Amino acid sequence: MIQNTAILIFANSAEKDAERKSFLSADAIAALNKDTLKKVKKSGITYFHFSEKNQVGANFGERFSNAIASVFKKGYQNIITIGNDTPHLKTSHILKAAHQLEHNHLVLGPSKDGGFYLMGIKKAHFNKKAFVKLPWQTKLLNAYISKLSAGSNSSIAYLELLNDLDVQEDIATILESRFYINKEVLLILKKLFIFNKATFYHLEKSIESFLQPLYYNKGSPSLAV
Repeated sequence: MIQNTAILIFANSAEKDAERKSFLSADAIAALNKDTLKKVKKSGITYFHFSEKNQVGANFGERFSNAIASVFKKGYQNIITIGNDTPHLKTSHILKAAHQLEHNHLVLGPSKDGGFYLMGIKKAHFNKKAFVKLPWQTKLLNAYISKLSAGSNSSIAYLELLNDLDVQEDIATILESRFYINKEVLLILKKLFIFNKATFYHLEKSIESFLQPLYYNKGSPSLAV
């Protein structure tokens, strides 16, 4: 039931995330954080936000697993985890995951890079030691989790496939998508796309200018007599 479910927002502050994702500005990440929080609040489900200030662990797997374990210790039977880098995430995805957890051990919202933008999990299905060892932040993650669930006869449900923002090329992919994007996030992503495109153009022209003398000097240099 939804009253036994909590949402875990596992996302760093805008300043911290901008260090790791240099193709995004701190303003863009701040807008994504704001939009994510708005969607979570709209669901009416209790939520907890774990940023770098209260994450514990030496790597992503440890920090993520510790955050999940911490929320489970508060008495919840189900947890829905999300990040801040999926502009197309909707409140309906969260609510659908909550309802699907009533009949499944695990719910995954797969992302096109092989990971997931949302994961719902029951407390009885959470094995912290095994969880830490998953191939986090790789394209193998989703397939690996699905394979483990099938091997343990665990039921798993899937949401629709979405894109998240992991590399610069994802900005164009998301802007070209048919899905709705918050207006503030959309405006910032468009500005970043234009800026990145202009930067690439100038870099390309600079390289061409540098190489041009080499193109016209294909023979051996003449020797002065």
